[in-house]
Amino acid sequence: MISWIAGSGFKQLGARLFSGAAVIRPALSLTPGCAGMRTAPAAWVASVRFVGTAPLMAETGGAAAEGKKEKAVVSYWGMAPAKLFKEDGTEWKWSCFKPWDSYSSNLSIDLMKHHVPITWGDKLARWTVKTLRIPTDIFFQRRYGCRAMMLETVAAVPGMVAGVILHLRSLRRFEHSGGWIKALIEEAENERMHLMTFMEVSQPRWYERALVVSVQGIFFNAYFLAYFLSPKLAHRMVGYLEEEAIHSYTEFLRDIDAGKIENVPAPAIAIDYWRLPPNATLRDVVVVVRADEAHHRDVNHFASDIHYQGHELRELPAPLGYH
Repeated sequence: MISWIAGSGFKQLGARLFSGAAVIRPALSLTPGCAGMRTAPAAWVASVRFVGTAPLMAETGGAAAEGKKEKAVVSYWGMAPAKLFKEDGTEWKWSCFKPWDSYSSNLSIDLMKHHVPITWGDKLARWTVKTLRIPTDIFFQRRYGCRAMMLETVAAVPGMVAGVILHLRSLRRFEHSGGWIKALIEEAENERMHLMTFMEVSQPRWYERALVVSVQGIFFNAYFLAYFLSPKLAHRMVGYLEEEAIHSYTEFLRDIDAGKIENVPAPAIAIDYWRLPPNATLRDVVVVVRADEAHHRDVNHFASDIHYQGHELRELPAPLGYH
């Protein structure tokens, strides 16, 4: 009797809590050996538990009219994304970034700047980066498309690691970050977009994918520990890493100009992300990517200088808005 009352009350409560969607109630059954005792099947209990978050699928009108069955998620919470359009009126097709994330790269940035190592920390950071370059040169040689892909999988890690550490520190200390959290996460996202671009140019082989997994696992943990122990050393190392990236992309451009690498049309994602002209080529993509790396070089050397001078990053505003 008590079970029946509880079950009935649960049904009424479920109808009130999950009124945003229809609750499917299977027919109740009589349990053998318990005459007159009504119990709800497990399937009904599960449907009540998840009915508030279960997505409903509906066909979009435009696609259905063309004979395509394109599915869209209909939710009580109204999270369906709005359609966006480019300046020429065509529909925006990228979900990984939005029109306001695109930008024209600053090509006037000085590519030749170099931080001369002075302290033992600078020399250690420089030596570490030079040492890591040796196996990369041996493995990839002059296959710069695959080399760029591998480079970006590593270059996208430091900004994310540093941003997460600063984010947690800001929460623990109840203090502002000076914009450095956003700047570092922005750097990581920019490096990831480099990777998404070069994935269109050079499809990695299975052993290159395996190498990426191995290197990322080692580098993420090593850099996390390095940043936790010495942010100034970690930022300096990334600054030198970006200097090496500028050198690699310069060599990439030389091979394209010499005809050793075909100057194919730029991927569509690159044209929209960097606001390149429709007839842009691979060379144009490498030029803007190299400019991005030069900016990341300056940001990380600047961050390291802040620490070397006895300050914290939050004391000076981050160089945001380079887009």
